[in-house]
Amino acid sequence: MPIPSGGPAVDRTLLRDDVYRRLRDAIVDGTFAPGEQLKDGDLAEWLGVSRTPVREALLRLGESGLVVALPGRSTTVSTIDVQAVSDARDVVATMHELAVRGVAGHLNPEDIQRMRDANDRFATAVASGDADAALTADEDLHRIPVTALGNRALEATLERFDPLIRRAERTRFKADGQSSVARHNDLITLIESGDAPGAAALAFDLWHTLTTDETPK
Repeated sequence: MPIPSGGPAVDRTLLRDDVYRRLRDAIVDGTFAPGEQLKDGDLAEWLGVSRTPVREALLRLGESGLVVALPGRSTTVSTIDVQAVSDARDVVATMHELAVRGVAGHLNPEDIQRMRDANDRFATAVASGDADAALTADEDLHRIPVTALGNRALEATLERFDPLIRRAERTRFKADGQSSVARHNDLITLIESGDAPGAAALAFDLWHTLTTDETPK
């Protein structure tokens, strides 16, 4: 797939993290397909930035396993590796388990309502077959306990490994995800009631049971 034409350029004053997120999201949503070569010059022109933040972003994406860099040769989008996804899933599941255990019974009513609103958006997106909207809503829902906990090491771990999960997840989003709506509701109820062990166990299960050939969580 060629580099997309048009689209808004990244503001030159934004931090290098914004370049990283733009490239990460383009890989997760399939704009850049597995095996596609990524040239820093082309990417810099597309985003309207210099090559330096693009090169830094590609290095970070390599650490996450989303690209494969061959020194002096090329950088390509990685294929979806079942073992890599399984390994990332185990780490991500544990991080979300810790986050939910830490905030159960302590989230304010506004955060609980934001989780319910995100699940409503998730349900609507799944019903309409909108994979991008479903993934966004799902990410918004799960991010709330993580942000509320405020553990920066945990957040950094998720930042590194979550994109592998999201990309694999998106490839299966034509499958039925309605059961996930009910499980999200159960998770929110457990968090709100302060059942830390129950909420943590469900959060872990939601992520740990995810594989590349199952329905989304």
